[in-house]
Amino acid sequence: MRTTHTTPRNRARTVVAATGAVAVGLTLSACGGADEATPGVSEDTVTVGTHQPLTGPAAAGYSSISAATSAYFDYVNANGGVHGRSIEYIVKDDGYNPANTQTVVRELVQQDDVFAVLNGLGTPTHSSVLDFLNQNEVPDLFVSSGSTAWNDPEAYPYTFGYNADYLVEGSALAQYATEEHAGEKVCLLGQHDDYGETLREGAEIVLGADGLAAYETYETSNQDVTAQIGALQSAGCEVVMLATVNGFSALAVGTAAQMGFMPTWMASSAGGDYPTLVEFLGEDVAPQLLQGFVSVNYLPFSPDGEWVELFQQINDEYNDGASFDGNTVFGMGVAYAFTEALAKAGEDPTREALVEVLESGELVGNGIVPLAYSAENHAGYDAAGITMVDGGVQDFVGTTYRLEGESVTPIEPEQIALEDDGIPVE
Repeated sequence: MRTTHTTPRNRARTVVAATGAVAVGLTLSACGGADEATPGVSEDTVTVGTHQPLTGPAAAGYSSISAATSAYFDYVNANGGVHGRSIEYIVKDDGYNPANTQTVVRELVQQDDVFAVLNGLGTPTHSSVLDFLNQNEVPDLFVSSGSTAWNDPEAYPYTFGYNADYLVEGSALAQYATEEHAGEKVCLLGQHDDYGETLREGAEIVLGADGLAAYETYETSNQDVTAQIGALQSAGCEVVMLATVNGFSALAVGTAAQMGFMPTWMASSAGGDYPTLVEFLGEDVAPQLLQGFVSVNYLPFSPDGEWVELFQQINDEYNDGASFDGNTVFGMGVAYAFTEALAKAGEDPTREALVEVLESGELVGNGIVPLAYSAENHAGYDAAGITMVDGGVQDFVGTTYRLEGESVTPIEPEQIALEDDGIPVE
């Protein structure tokens, strides 16, 4: 495998309009490769690519995702690949900058001739290439962001989300808060963009338009949230939901502790990975500060689960024993889902066959519920489970919620079983 490191619901039109001026430069037609019918597919390989923040403001929290995806593909390739083909994964650094994203994605499509773009990370970054990929009919799979922008099959038929979106996560956290912290003041600290606003919308599905006692936002360019935490403390917040990336989750918790403010914290999956938070906060204080820390997840996460055991083995053998955390599980989960889709696309896969597989509803993934794709729904997971940190261990507490329209309902998780050693066959 070659890994190259270079240095409501359907609200997509609104999100993309904000970055339309950036995206206008990406209207060039894709250049075909040796095989015009199936770019990126040869007799021996299938080539896919991605844009990731290997450097820049998001690197500390997310640069390890693509390495985990690469490791899983190495594992698949070492065991015969998919229909006899190895998967080549080209990872290009965009520094979490939309202008760079345009450049590297154009390279992936027009120079590297990729079969698909897989797990491009970030709402502002990926929004800048959404039109380009769909105009060129490039499968745009498993976007690494909980934005609802990726679920618009009519406008963007080649784009598919993956994460439980921020509406799902916000509504699940709010429902859990109302059940476990009845009568307490619930507040929200959110990133000042679509991430924070959509998680807020999800929370308000449960709490009502005036249900949040306070709502504070932060800019990723400002590493000081003292004013926001002070405002939450003054508002008497007892539960604080976090629409934050991991670095700012740790910053919020640490700043609050310094101010003597100790609410119950409830974070989105993007900012709630315990091992990553420990790295930011330090092993000496993190267990105390994060005791009872609540988050949501939709992927296999239990330390003694069969998927986690497999991922740890792959991480040790194919990822140089890198730190094992939620990013590892996420990156390998994405790789498994693509491998499953590729296997179902047949012995001679085409881009059209790949999209048809996803829209058929046959793809299940490896989460705590099956993937929810259909011709009308390009979102990934439509439910989220609640996790909690207890004694330095983060695990599910057995509560899972599904969002259907404006209704949040508790459901039983349906953890997808591990079969065929995690290498799909069809």
